[in-house]
Amino acid sequence: MNSLWTRYQTYFLRNEQLGFSLDVSRMRFTDAFLSKMEPLAQRGFKEMAALEAGEIVNPDEKRMVGHYWLRAPKLAPTPELATEISSTLDDILEFAAQIHGTGRFTDVLLIGIGGSALGPQFVSDALGGGDDAMRLHYLDNTDPQGIDRVLESLEFRLEHTLTVVISKSGGTKETRNGMLEAQARYKKLGLDFARNAVAVTGPGSELDKVAINEGWLRRFPMWDWVGGRTSVMSAVGLVPLALQGLDMKAFLDGAAAMDEWTRVTQTTKNPSMMLALMWHFAGNGRGEKDMVVLPYKDRLVLFSKYLQQLVMESLGKELDLAGAKVNQGIAVYGNKGSTDQHAYVQQLRDGVANFFLTFIEVRKARAGVSIAVEPGMTTGDYLQGFLRGTRTALYEGSRDSITVSIPEVTPFNVGALIALYERAVGFYATLVNINAYHQPGVEAGKKAATAVIDLQLLVRQSLAESGSKAQTADEVAAHVHADAEAVYHVLTHLAANDAAVSVAVGASPAEDRFTLI
Repeated sequence: MNSLWTRYQTYFLRNEQLGFSLDVSRMRFTDAFLSKMEPLAQRGFKEMAALEAGEIVNPDEKRMVGHYWLRAPKLAPTPELATEISSTLDDILEFAAQIHGTGRFTDVLLIGIGGSALGPQFVSDALGGGDDAMRLHYLDNTDPQGIDRVLESLEFRLEHTLTVVISKSGGTKETRNGMLEAQARYKKLGLDFARNAVAVTGPGSELDKVAINEGWLRRFPMWDWVGGRTSVMSAVGLVPLALQGLDMKAFLDGAAAMDEWTRVTQTTKNPSMMLALMWHFAGNGRGEKDMVVLPYKDRLVLFSKYLQQLVMESLGKELDLAGAKVNQGIAVYGNKGSTDQHAYVQQLRDGVANFFLTFIEVRKARAGVSIAVEPGMTTGDYLQGFLRGTRTALYEGSRDSITVSIPEVTPFNVGALIALYERAVGFYATLVNINAYHQPGVEAGKKAATAVIDLQLLVRQSLAESGSKAQTADEVAAHVHADAEAVYHVLTHLAANDAAVSVAVGASPAEDRFTLI
């Protein structure tokens, strides 16, 4: 135990001003590992400095990467850009104050997908409470039942619901579908959607044009140098979260303070670089182990979900910057402690060792005084005991872990926590030589989905042309020159959802026959 205590003191990193600490002592790396990685770490510091200075570091899309400027506009590469960032923040805060002052709105409906929803959801859930100025709701998928569930819950408050539609291009189908569904519901109730609508989008985008033509209440910009997964400190997050009534200035200040700490170029004193190095060590720089994130605080339950996108969309890449096939990435999952100790921690302790853990500790148990659930013990004491006990049990089972500790869940600390991981992701990308700021796999999925949607139109047309004659998937496929299995899946979807399409089930899928009634 003495050797562990010595190791803890050696590799424990804290910032007294922020109240944050990072403990990597239960990762079984050696000093030799750090020495070997030092040249790459120093390259990472230089490349991050170039990124913050406005260098094009997203070569595929030929874009700057500027989410760090959002909390420190003075760092922006031009005075004009700095002014635009600052004035947008002022406009957002002024708009939120105006909305609160009218007393007209009670709820916010956010329509977006991916980073346009995950970031605001995490921060809203972490910081929200019963005294929020407005309640947040989300349409973050194109699932009809999910949409109905949210809109029905707002049916009697829709007149007092401000809808914020978030899409950089305005062409994202899931977001557009949600917007059209919301518009239809407003119209059904005799309400003017435009009087209740706000757009967060790229200037001149398809959505921007719609908002202008229809006379929406307000428009706020999305910039092409801010990626969706790092956009929560842009208008994407600031608009809905300011409307909720959260302290966005403190949120941004926390991120800016963490940015200052993580610009330190002494490797073992930089928490984001140490996180990146631990990820590299755990997975041999190949993502060979999953990252399990266990926040021991209910308010941070969505943090693992938020990190899934930030880490996996940023680091899950087929090619490196030289064009070599590397298939990089780190899988992320998690829920919360101590719930997980009664769920999958059993496998983590005794099963396949294909992961490393990150514990998120919140030192302050609650704002008020806790009752004693046993002599001298509170619920918060038990939560701390479970965290430390699980960490020990896992280490004894040769499972490595990292512990990130924060003082309490506040806007400042949540902003700092997000900033810590944003820079760690950027550093890790440098260590393995990939572009963390594009998403070609996402674009490939969108193209494939578009092909299926186009095929559905052709299949239905083929059924219409056949009249009352029933057809198999093979027959329709031959007519539309498409793959029979793809056609079969379209036909079964139509039969389940289109009252005009019926199916006579055969002995096998190939013998099922479909008719347009």
